Amino acid sequence: MKTRFVIPIVVFAVLVVFLGIGLKLDPRKVPSPFIGKPAPEFSLPSLHNVHANLSTQDFTGSVWVLNVWASWCVACRAEHEVLQDLASEDLAPVIGLNYKDHPNDAKRWLRQLGDPYQASAVDADGKAGIDWGVYGVPETFVIDQQGIVRYKHIGPITTEDLHETIIPLVKTLKEKRA
Repeated sequence: MKTRFVIPIVVFAVLVVFLGIGLKLDPRKVPSPFIGKPAPEFSLPSLHNVHANLSTQDFTGSVWVLNVWASWCVACRAEHEVLQDLASEDLAPVIGLNYKDHPNDAKRWLRQLGDPYQASAVDADGKAGIDWGVYGVPETFVIDQQGIVRYKHIGPITTEDLHETIIPLVKTLKEKRA
C-alpha cells in the first residue's frame, strides 16, 4: 500500500529536478555534433547568379563564416546590422545560406537592408540546412581553412557575440595558418 504512494512521489520529484535543470539551460548553447568535424558539403544555386553554383569547396583554404538566414525570419532582421559590421571588418568571407525562402523575396530583403554576404546560396528545400544540423534560422557557423566547423551560434548574433566570440575566433584561426 505504501509503495502505491511512494512511486508517484518519486516520479514527480524526478520530473521536477529535470524541469529545473532544463529551465537553466541556454537554448543558444545546444552542443553541435559538427564542432571539430568537416563542414557538410553543399553545391547550391547562387542567389544573385542563377547560372552559377556556390559550394563549400569554393572556400577551402580560407576561414569563412556561414550564416543561415531567410527574409521571413524576424530574428534574422534583428541580427542583420551585426552581420554588416562583421562583413565590414573584412576578416573572413561571410556567406549566406538562404533557407527555405523565395529568391525574389530574399533579393528584395537584401536590397532594402543591405547585403553583408560575399555570396548567398539558395537552399530552397532546406536539405543543406538539415545536413548542417540547422534547428531554425538564424544560425551561424565559423569554418577554418581545412573546412572544419569550429563554432556554431544558434539564434541572432548580438554585438557582444560578435566582439567577444566570433571576431576573436576568426582572428585566432587566421593566425594559425600564418
